Amino acid sequence: MKRSIVALMTATACLVAGCSQKTEPAATNTSTEATSMNASEMTAGNDQAAAAATTGGQVFANTVAASDAFEIASSKLAADNGASAGVKKFATQMISAHTESTAKLKTTASALSPAVTPDPTLSADQQAKLDALKAAKGSEFDTAYAADQVAAHEQALQLLQDYGASGDVPELKQFATGLAPKVAAHLNMAKGLKP
Repeated sequence: MKRSIVALMTATACLVAGCSQKTEPAATNTSTEATSMNASEMTAGNDQAAAAATTGGQVFANTVAASDAFEIASSKLAADNGASAGVKKFATQMISAHTESTAKLKTTASALSPAVTPDPTLSADQQAKLDALKAAKGSEFDTAYAADQVAAHEQALQLLQDYGASGDVPELKQFATGLAPKVAAHLNMAKGLKP
């Protein structure tokens, strides 16, 4: 019985750790030391598998968090600096919608095992667009904001659709699938903005 357990643990550790295809005879040492070593190898392998499984989920969560942060920051600027009533109204809707999205993402990510902590750090491109908006005034601001909103929502929709189809964390896939229709609606609204 001990040999079967040791062999099973060794095979599992190799499978998880990605051992080569070279086959070696199963360990026949049934000492406590050998069993203990194989159990710790298996635990390390499981830890590596868990870390690998959350990597894609972490990247997805970070990208969504940064997208929300950009939407909120740029829309706050639009609510204050926008020249047209349509831009200001859209901006207010985006602040609310993306604040809600961020809260849902945090709730979903914190419930994962291991938990994922979304990092809302803007990309260099997002920061550059935000800086350009800060310098713009009047109709120039509205035009730039509208263009940024279309581009940001196109990128967000593509991200959600891709992750919803082939993401590696089921709960985040469900989040992506549930959010995609809202982002598609926002994209249509952004395309209809008249600066």
